[in-house]
Order: sequence, then C-alpha cells, then structure tokens
Amino acid sequence: MASHRRPKPASRTRVTVLTATAAAAVALSAQAANAAPAKPAKPTSVKDAKAQVDALYTQAEQATEKYNGAAEKLKSLQTEAGALQDQVARQQEHLNTLRDSLGTIAASQYRSGGIDPSLQLFLSSNPDTYLEQASTLDQISSIQTSALQQLQDAKRTLDQERAEATAKLAELQATKTELAQRKNEAKDKLAQAQQILNSLTAQQRQQIANDNARANRDTGRVPLGGKSASAYAASAFSFAKSKLGDSYVYGASGPNTFDCSGLTSWAYRQAGVSLPRTAAEQANAGTRIYSQSQLAVGDLVIFYGDHHHVGLYAGDGMVLHAPKPGTVVRYESISDMPFQFGVRV
Repeated sequence: MASHRRPKPASRTRVTVLTATAAAAVALSAQAANAAPAKPAKPTSVKDAKAQVDALYTQAEQATEKYNGAAEKLKSLQTEAGALQDQVARQQEHLNTLRDSLGTIAASQYRSGGIDPSLQLFLSSNPDTYLEQASTLDQISSIQTSALQQLQDAKRTLDQERAEATAKLAELQATKTELAQRKNEAKDKLAQAQQILNSLTAQQRQQIANDNARANRDTGRVPLGGKSASAYAASAFSFAKSKLGDSYVYGASGPNTFDCSGLTSWAYRQAGVSLPRTAAEQANAGTRIYSQSQLAVGDLVIFYGDHHHVGLYAGDGMVLHAPKPGTVVRYESISDMPFQFGVRV
C-alpha cells in the first residue's frame, strides 16, 4: 500500500527566508553605496567654501529626513509583517488539525464500508442493528463533507495570508534598502563637505571654525519672548529651550543630540503630544499659518520648498532649531532660511 504522509505541521517560528533575502539585498546595496564620494570642486575662497559646504549640509539634511521617514516606516512594517507571519503559522496549525480530523473519518469509513450495504442487510441477523449502523455511516459521510468544506476554506485563507505576508516582507525589503541608501547618501554629502574643508588652508579652516563657534555661542539677539497658542506649545518650547547648546547629529531624536525634526518631535512628546518623525510630515500635523506675524511661540516653522527643515517659533522673529552638522541647538533669525509656513499643533 502506498504511503501517504501528511506534511509536517508548521511551527510558530516565523518565516525567515524572505527576511534573509532582504538582508542580503540591503548588504549589497550598502556595499554599492559605500563607494568613495564624488570629489567636489575646489573652492576659490572661504566664502565659496562656506557656500559649498552649506549646500552639501542641506543635501545631507534632505537625505537624513528621508532616512528618518524610512526608519519609521520600517518599524511599522516589521510589526505588520510579524503579525501576518503569526497568522500564517496559526492558520497552518488549524489546517493541519482539520486534515487530522478528516483522516480519522476516512479511516472509519474504510473499515466500515468494505461490504456492499445491500449485502450487509441481506446477511445481517438483526436488520434493525444494521439500519442503525447505516444511519451512523450517513452521518459520518455528512461530517466528512462538512470537514472537506472547512479544509478548503482553511486552505484558501492560508494562501491569502501567505500572499499578504510575502507582499509585506517584500515591502519591508524595499524599505530596508532605501534606509541603507539614504544613510549612505547623507554620509556621502558630509564626506564631500569635509573634503572641501580639508582643501582649505589652516588659517581658512580656523576662520570658518571661529564663525561657527560664534554662531553657536551667540545668535545675535535672543528673542524677547511672547505668547503661545496653547499650553502644549508653551510646554514644548520650554523643553526645546532646555536643549540649547546640544549638538546636531543626523538621525538623532534626543535626549542629548538632535536633528531638526528630532528636536521638535522630542519637545512635543515631552509635552504630551505625538508628532510625526520627519519635517515633511510635521508640515501636515496641524493648522498652517502663512503669515509670520500670526506665529505664536512654540508653533512649528517649516522651511524650504520640500519642507525638509523645521524649528520652533521663539518669538521676536526668531526660531529655535537644530540647524546642521557642526552646530548646536540654537536661536536664529527666521529670515536666515526660506520660510514656507508655520504649523499650529
């Protein structure tokens, strides 16, 4: 007799093949992205050097904000993929249980149905007993039909959940790849900026360093203060102000180092308000205010056309923000950057 083996029941261990494939793809992407950065044009003056470096810092911040967005998406996808893999494991266990039940019914029918039913009745010394047995067989047949239907339904559900899990893992792989690309893009821009600084004379580098140190120490004029639109905004601004002098670090969101959106999201979180992680998302986190004269202390302030930079309005035409690499959390004039609009959370 041929041997019919039921597939080994799936364990609750999560499927890892696609995840391993994703990791390999990310590794290859990271290797490609780690190639030496393009060599920037040699600056003709300190002013030219500062302009080039600032442009590269802007590009690094743009990449960093995209990195932050990909990192947040990755967290969400990991949770969703994990839940789907758990569903697949549970559904596989359910399917295996149904197969076991169906096999038991089939074996019972095989043992009871070896003789033609009419011949069994003819040979039976007790027809009433036989008729009771025949009724039982009919019931078993009905149960088997129901079990088969359940098995088919469970198989369709399993196939659907596997397809969803596969699609989610593929999206997870793509997000991991993007994460590595954005991180290396930011590092590449920072490396190019450093190359420009290294090409200067010692005296020129010291001049730039002195200018940065002076900007970090003294932003020209500290805001005189003003009213906030809400207690949340006032509290968030107070928390952000406590971080004056803390260093800018790309991708950082506190408690001791920050990038621009890391500072604003951290400050509002301390005040009990959850903000999205990136500046572009924070641009849609509340009511937009297009007139600078209508801004209140603690309002978010969005800069640049692609909304890649954000700070907190500090009053008196000033913004409190984490500007760029090599700087610290500090006050700056709102007119130093291309203002787009404010956001009242």
